[in-house]
Amino acid sequence: MINQSVLQLNQIGHRYDQTYVIKDIHLNVQDGSFISIIGPSGSGKTTLLNIIGGLLKPTEGQVLYRGKDVSGQTGFVSYMPQTHSLMPWRTVYDNIKLASEITHQQNDIDALIERAGFTDIKDKLPSALSGGMKQRVSFLRALNSQNEILLLDEPFSALDELTKFDMQQWLKTILQATHKTVIMITHNIEEAILLSDEVYLLNDKPAHLVQQFHTSHINGVNTELIEMKETIRTLL
Repeated sequence: MINQSVLQLNQIGHRYDQTYVIKDIHLNVQDGSFISIIGPSGSGKTTLLNIIGGLLKPTEGQVLYRGKDVSGQTGFVSYMPQTHSLMPWRTVYDNIKLASEITHQQNDIDALIERAGFTDIKDKLPSALSGGMKQRVSFLRALNSQNEILLLDEPFSALDELTKFDMQQWLKTILQATHKTVIMITHNIEEAILLSDEVYLLNDKPAHLVQQFHTSHINGVNTELIEMKETIRTLL
């Protein structure tokens, strides 16, 4: 049951020189939930993600992880970038293992690989994999951590439509077994609705969260999905 806050953003604002990019951001992320943040290019999505991950200290406000102020601190989230960024000289297994090496955490990599159905390819190099498979390895590398929060930065943007759909279904299956809290930024409205429990819209200048949609009950393409897509599109 999702009933406990794992992450809070309290009145977050950030400016470059004298210009605010984002301002007055309030967000309460429940333990084990999947939320997506949608916004047009230049709306401050990446800035917000960097603040959540501790790569950027906000000009104003606080990032709270289980009640503790972690503003500007790294190490409490895992991160999956837009591109796979796999090391070409390391096997699938060793690329996934990299997260454990960096954090010095002891994780059951074999169980993770088996659950993902990757046992047969664990000794292959990235050059032998398709784009979709490389992205899956990148995702498993991010999962190979004891961090509770996973940040996804447009994880499907480089994939074709068929591969993207397959990857999304695979991702949902894997996440159900991990109980991670996921925060994803994306341009894809349908993707956000189908994967997430909640979708937040980031817009205006300076950007703030203009609206929230509850989406956990939408499991496929239907009239409600189409109507919600149109509503979100008019607000962006």
